[in-house]
Amino acid sequence: NPAELAFIPQGIVMIFYGTLSMSLGAYISATLLWDIGSGYNEYNKIENLVKVVRKGFPGKNREILLTYPLANIRSIGIKISEGLNPKRSIYLCLNDERKIPLTPVQQPNTISDLEEEAA
Repeated sequence: NPAELAFIPQGIVMIFYGTLSMSLGAYISATLLWDIGSGYNEYNKIENLVKVVRKGFPGKNREILLTYPLANIRSIGIKISEGLNPKRSIYLCLNDERKIPLTPVQQPNTISDLEEEAA
């Protein structure tokens, strides 16, 4: 029944969608500007530690440091999913069944490059 439909003026709807898109654009721009998620992996055989260092959002916890002893590491895993949105990732598999991603978000590497990085 068309009489039961709620009437919302077009201007209000357009302001809502415009505000939502501007907010999302600002968030994505800030994420790129602050370089969120970038970092490095350090494998230290002398101290028997693996360190995963990443950048987070600005604040007192901007630097994210994950440290694991080599004894807690079960294996290095590779996950490959093909299709419309292919993903190829290297994971650090821990004894307590956690999987820590080691590869950055980027265009998918070739399988031979991925195997070489994991080795």
